[in-house]
Amino acid sequence: MDLGLQGRVAMITGGSHGLGKQAAAALGREGCRIAICARGADQLEETHAELAGAGMTVIAVQADVTNRDDLTRFHNETVSALGQVDILVNNVGGRRGAIDFLETGMELFREGLEVNLFSAVELVALVLPYMREQQWGRIISISSIYGREYGGSVDYMTGKAGLIAFSKHLALNLAKENVLVNCIAPGSIDFPGSTWDRFQQNNTPEVVDEFIARNLPAGKFGWPEPIGETVAFLASERADLITGACLNIDGGQSRSLF
Repeated sequence: MDLGLQGRVAMITGGSHGLGKQAAAALGREGCRIAICARGADQLEETHAELAGAGMTVIAVQADVTNRDDLTRFHNETVSALGQVDILVNNVGGRRGAIDFLETGMELFREGLEVNLFSAVELVALVLPYMREQQWGRIISISSIYGREYGGSVDYMTGKAGLIAFSKHLALNLAKENVLVNCIAPGSIDFPGSTWDRFQQNNTPEVVDEFIARNLPAGKFGWPEPIGETVAFLASERADLITGACLNIDGGQSRSLF
């Protein structure tokens, strides 16, 4: 299926591994010109070499998404090297605090909102003027099933829920301008270095098996490739009636009806 993405420019945060890397690879296979960022230089360069070796046009920028100057530099280097941004994938996220709010404290709570919500908002502010000008754009944010129902640390759940609300608000206000805004809500996705990889390494097989039996109807953790392929589809001309949506990709893990 031709997704109509040849030559489009896509920015992906946290693109050096896991979900971001799969999103970058899926978009690259469809002919997008790719810009990825991450904090760690070694893994970033390794992923850059891998994607470039597969014939993709890609740049890699070392950047911390919680730093506004880094976000501006990531955007500016993307535009300079590849052209104006057509597709933005906000992938970076993670917990900073604990389940208990008082144990988390305000400093970690704010840090959680910076990484899970405000970094995405900052990048949208940078790419949106051009998308509106050309009357075409795709903004896809990786939230979580714990942005739709209870789960995770207090800062993570709040930030991911805010990301869904922000995306819905944008989507309804931009629909007539052909700038489509959607979220993806993954469940427990396992890949090297992920939260769930560490969970399996740090617990006994009995604890892991009990978690899977209690929480994962498919009987196993998820994996990154379906998220990457869904990002590419939502970015495409084939999904031009989908906006303001939040799609669960969780193997049936989430419990909510909505």
